[in-house]
Amino acid sequence: MGIELVTTTGIFALDGGEWEVTNNIWLVGDDRRVFVIDAAHDHRPIVDAVNGRTVTGVILTHGHNDHINAAAALADDADAPIHLHPADTMLWSVVYPDRKPDRAIVPGTTLKTGGVELAIRHTPGHSPGCCCFYDATSGVVFSGDTLFCGGPGATGRSFSDFPTILTSIRSQLLTLPAETIVHTGHGDSTTIGAETPLLQALIYDAATPNAADQPDEIDGRM
Repeated sequence: MGIELVTTTGIFALDGGEWEVTNNIWLVGDDRRVFVIDAAHDHRPIVDAVNGRTVTGVILTHGHNDHINAAAALADDADAPIHLHPADTMLWSVVYPDRKPDRAIVPGTTLKTGGVELAIRHTPGHSPGCCCFYDATSGVVFSGDTLFCGGPGATGRSFSDFPTILTSIRSQLLTLPAETIVHTGHGDSTTIGAETPLLQALIYDAATPNAADQPDEIDGRM
């Protein structure tokens, strides 16, 4: 499986706040067909990286504007369908009130192109429709904003929940092999093994009587 990284910078907006962020966009496939995982801020660098290949799908990890605000332009340029979990339709509609995603992401199924098979794992918590995409053959998971290098994604905003994201990570990501590479929605990549000690500590703490004292966000993550 070929993996290529494109980064773009723009504004993440939610709950009346705005933050400048740099997003990771992942291209996976071969020299003829690719998936684009997330489409942030500016479709033109993504089109340049695609370099004439067929885009089989624009696959969105979740519906926050900084992960979808280049999706329509990219899909139109590449004549590709947009995939999103239906639970994030309310977030999508803020950016695209007059357009719907083309296809629903269905947890437990796989998406295939260019020698890649991405298993869909539903990981709510950062948003209700968050999903991660796992390629078992290559030992890689694309985690969006569910898991970062240094801990889980933020849960201090609308439609998010700290205990839910911990449950998602425990059941859907910590079950992967420790050597699994985690390609994130922002920042550096990591591995499941590298993140496990902190995550296990958070899960343990959340199960104690002081669970209500757990932070909604860790280190300001998106």
